[in-house]
Amino acid sequence: MDVPLWAWTAVLVVILAMLAVDLVAHRTAHVVSVREAATWSAIWVSLGLAFGGVIWWAYGAQRAGEYYAGYLIEKSLAVDNVFVFALIFSYFAVPREYQHRVLFYGVLGALIFRAIFISGGVILIEQFAWVLYVFGAFLVLTGWRMFTHRNEEMDLTRNPVLRLLRRWVPTSSEYHGQKFWVKKAGTWVATPLFVVLVLVEVTDIVFAVDSIPAIFAVTQEPFLVYTSNAFAILGLRAMYFLLADLIHRFIYLKAGLAAILVFVGVKMLLLDVWKVPIWLSLTVIATSISVAVVLSLRATRHAPAQHGDDGADTGGSDGAEDSTTADR
Repeated sequence: MDVPLWAWTAVLVVILAMLAVDLVAHRTAHVVSVREAATWSAIWVSLGLAFGGVIWWAYGAQRAGEYYAGYLIEKSLAVDNVFVFALIFSYFAVPREYQHRVLFYGVLGALIFRAIFISGGVILIEQFAWVLYVFGAFLVLTGWRMFTHRNEEMDLTRNPVLRLLRRWVPTSSEYHGQKFWVKKAGTWVATPLFVVLVLVEVTDIVFAVDSIPAIFAVTQEPFLVYTSNAFAILGLRAMYFLLADLIHRFIYLKAGLAAILVFVGVKMLLLDVWKVPIWLSLTVIATSISVAVVLSLRATRHAPAQHGDDGADTGGSDGAEDSTTADR
């Protein structure tokens, strides 16, 4: 697949332009409503699907199918990020009007780190083809672990990154609008919002360890791997605000994601035995996530609604306070 430099440049320009539009649209702190989140989600999804159409027109159905499979994998696994983001925001009692700023810079960092990881993966595969089998085995094990630990909740008090931040970074106990750093008594100190941003970035890096090898299972073309990642990640903020209040209802989602990881892992392990057609990959991935979501919503249709954190969460306040106390 011969992708000219101007095509890479055009994609990066589109991504940066859309990020700029999003930043301008949310330049003032406000609570993102479900309607606004749904509108932005529709915009990001439409953009991602439309780019797949461009790939189809320029390189054919096979390449477009690879792009869509990668996009669908990343979009599915991104839902798991939403679980963790909701937990982090709740723990630190992040006011809802400041959450978009954190996620905006989180996505910006994710695009940069994904590019680095993808470049490293491409180099490894080119130099050592057997790495694909390592990726496959890793994904199978990761999928199995996700399934067996699907009901466990993350304990942020034991997070090593949070412990390091509390120990080495002077932190304010109060939020100062959307600022990440403020100056107190002549010294720059981090606000709780900065701590949250670091945890969001680290969370995405951890998830990238799963999602990027998974996309290599459907295509090893760098252009398709990165663009499918990028267009899926661009909609992560809107997805969070759209699903945050419903996330407690997706009780079978991790099982569906685990099935996807195991499937793509097995697909990698069978590279020299049987090359799974792209239409089958798309079908399995779409079916796994759809069944998980439908069964979850049916099983929890009588569950009471939950509302996102508005900054008054007791547990979250404790988390932010602990961060400050540790630096005194």
